[in-house]
Amino acid sequence: MKKYFILIVATIFPLWGFSQDVTIVNQFISSLTTQQKSKIVHEFKEVTRDDWHFLPWSLYERKGLPLKELTPDQKGLVHKLLQSSLSDTGYKQTTEIIGLEKVLAAISGNTVYRDPQKYYVSIYGDPANEDAWMWSFEGHHVSLHFTTVADKVSYSPRFFGSNPGRIMEGEHKGFSPLVNEEDLGLELINMLSDSQQKIAIFNEKAYNDIQSWNNSVAEKLPSEGILVSDLNANQKKQVMSIIYEYVSTIPTDQAKEKMDAIRNEELNDMRFAWAGATVLGKAHYYRIQAKSFMIEFDNSQDNANHIHSVWRDFDGDFGRDLLKEHYKKSKHHH
Repeated sequence: MKKYFILIVATIFPLWGFSQDVTIVNQFISSLTTQQKSKIVHEFKEVTRDDWHFLPWSLYERKGLPLKELTPDQKGLVHKLLQSSLSDTGYKQTTEIIGLEKVLAAISGNTVYRDPQKYYVSIYGDPANEDAWMWSFEGHHVSLHFTTVADKVSYSPRFFGSNPGRIMEGEHKGFSPLVNEEDLGLELINMLSDSQQKIAIFNEKAYNDIQSWNNSVAEKLPSEGILVSDLNANQKKQVMSIIYEYVSTIPTDQAKEKMDAIRNEELNDMRFAWAGATVLGKAHYYRIQAKSFMIEFDNSQDNANHIHSVWRDFDGDFGRDLLKEHYKKSKHHH
């Protein structure tokens, strides 16, 4: 199974390893023709910078250019940029999700609609000369946004989906790019006592999708579910394991910093909320909502075998909190 998906991924991105480096994005920009650059590179203040979606390419018009319209060398640079912006885990999930487009194409027979080359790259700002810039990588079930402000990076919103949620038959039965996000959530809800479940489960029916949708600004959802501070030690540890599964998609140093901040600042107000069934194969939804962020996971569509998951920062999506602080401190912005 792993070999199968590695072969799919290798046809989309060569398997190299690189550390985070702004020179990669500058190399990519330098490789673009004038026409390519006009479509990919935009002003940082462009109003479309916070437009995003996770629908297939034909259902939502995106800025930038798809991989299909880049040269092999340019695709290689996009690959380097992805690996420099994500952890090994995040890169692996990204490429596995893209690989599922080939699976869907084989199932449906529609290779136009299901095209792993229809993932779009766009850049906002001038990384060579400006201290604030962003790049995004988007397509079906992948929406990644990396906003750099001075020496800090925002990684949200970050969306991963999977269709099928798990391959249910054949040689690759059981495969899922998001298996841990689902299994850890199911384990947690079933670790709760009956009285705890009565608080955590706020609806017997799961939502049909994530509730934050593709809104540019994530609003806090109702304070439903159980307070994490009311859980026992093992249950709290499981909550942190779920959170880490999402955080582990970003580079290691940033992931450690994020987890430390969550442990120190977020636990008192954090809630774990569940809707729907508590067994695999039936529609279910969960979210973890804290002071500064929210995780949503939904597996309801296509007979509960179609996953959507997202990380949203209430103040930090698209680097808004970093920009606010930067402009406040930087004299030349006054």
